[in-house]
Amino acid sequence: MNEIDKRFDIHEISKNKQEDLNRYICTIYCCHSTGCKSSGSDDLIDILKTSVIEHELEGKVRIVATGCMGLCAQGPLIRVEIKGQKDVLYKRLDKLIIRIIINEHIIPALNLQEGEIFQLPDFLSQYVLSLDLPFFTKQEKVVLKQAGHLDPEDIQEYIAHGGYLALEKVLKTMTPAEVVAEIKKSGLRGRGGAGFSTGLKWELAAKVPLVDDKFIICNGDEGDPGAYMDRSILESNPHAVIEGMMIGAYAIGATNGWFYIRAEYPLAVERIEKAIKACKKTRLLGNNILNSGFNFNIDIRLGAGAFVCGEETALIHSIEGKRGTPRPRPPYPTEIGLWEKPSCINNVETLANIPSIILKGADWFSSFGTETSKGTKVFALTGQVEHSGLIEVPMGTTINTIVNEIGGGVPNGKKLKAVQTGGPSGGVIPASNIDLPVCYEELKKVGSIMGSGGMIVMDETADMVDIAKFYLDFTVDESCGKCAPCRIGGKQMLLLLEKISKGKGTNKDLDMLKKIAIAMQKASLCGLGQTAPNPVLSTIHYFSKEYEAKVAANEENNKEIK
Repeated sequence: MNEIDKRFDIHEISKNKQEDLNRYICTIYCCHSTGCKSSGSDDLIDILKTSVIEHELEGKVRIVATGCMGLCAQGPLIRVEIKGQKDVLYKRLDKLIIRIIINEHIIPALNLQEGEIFQLPDFLSQYVLSLDLPFFTKQEKVVLKQAGHLDPEDIQEYIAHGGYLALEKVLKTMTPAEVVAEIKKSGLRGRGGAGFSTGLKWELAAKVPLVDDKFIICNGDEGDPGAYMDRSILESNPHAVIEGMMIGAYAIGATNGWFYIRAEYPLAVERIEKAIKACKKTRLLGNNILNSGFNFNIDIRLGAGAFVCGEETALIHSIEGKRGTPRPRPPYPTEIGLWEKPSCINNVETLANIPSIILKGADWFSSFGTETSKGTKVFALTGQVEHSGLIEVPMGTTINTIVNEIGGGVPNGKKLKAVQTGGPSGGVIPASNIDLPVCYEELKKVGSIMGSGGMIVMDETADMVDIAKFYLDFTVDESCGKCAPCRIGGKQMLLLLEKISKGKGTNKDLDMLKKIAIAMQKASLCGLGQTAPNPVLSTIHYFSKEYEAKVAANEENNKEIK
């Protein structure tokens, strides 16, 4: 190994960084995700950094602008970790409170003698979130394990936490076929919505002969209303996604990788860009990576926010600079994809799982979840729930556990009415199914899907006809218009829903709504049109009385007029 290679040895980097981190007595992690930034975390970080200088705490206190800490509705959040003391998580902070925390918590705790325990002043307790909340204790984190616990813009810190060891393992000790076999054995399924076997997809892509180029693409085009899982992963731990992509590239024989991220995610894009530059600087991207002979590079393309570009063939057209519309399959992208070259597309969360599977093994990963839905799943838990935010639980965890334990239940004394999973492509699940395990097969049985991981909680005040109309309005607006069943059928369904919601619908309208929905499911070209009727059909199935009441009211009015 020559002198240049020694400079970029990941074990040496890890050792040096760990030594650097260990010299600090106090680390203050400041949530710097999109959610907390919108609540003013930038100002809090500036105050903390200035205070460290003013109080001459350099070398003792480290300020880290980190990723999502989970409880998004309680932001801005900071977590104070002082050696020998209990960690403290603060919520809903402002400029005044952050200064009080510095003077009444940080400085006094640093001045304690060894063995003394700091007592937090009572007046600060109203800003403290207990780390013993079910929101934290009931989760099982694989993808989000390091979110909120490291600097996402520091490659050395990622390496100090075990980053790129999985890449080193596959490049130095495993053949591409062995990598594919391990991922296949793990049972990992695509986290973007369809739930196709990741190992099988890689196997199919690997079998296509390499003529000149083969691509691996990360789908970061997250468009479901209320969903922000992929955005948060990219913001919190971009290197984990890059490492997963690189392992996938090695497994299938890809020469280049592409990140496709919607432009509405500027922070995610910025952190991926910085991560790629850092990888190139440390020679983890480029030629002869880790002296293995493996060559690989990554580029980024930004999406304009079209929901349909979450569909892989539409995404490919968008990267190519064309209009983002789907095409019929087969041929599948693994055979003819980007620029008509073999291409494998995986979503953000899928790739973020890969390093852990490689390091800890397929058996470890498959120990979580159910027989056919392995591992954990990240959800954006939103809506009428006490603790909304980003969570990760084993597949098969019940709706009851997620909503009432982790989420803290429905607030303001209201009753749970329904939960929407899968976004505009999913279905509405009534409260009567509260003990339903959340996994691919069980969700399908009740007319919904996993989707990318959006989960919206609705209380008893929700009008289910309006809910169905909201989602259908979204998919009609986002339809590319290429195929008639989606373009025409969706619009006609929306007109019928609007008529019914205004109390002007008839039983014939209700029957026609169902017929069009079924026709769309059978005849639409891509997943957008095929799944767009799901919210409508599921609400009709479980909340038919609400539709019938609106229709009956109209018929009663007509009788009175006559």
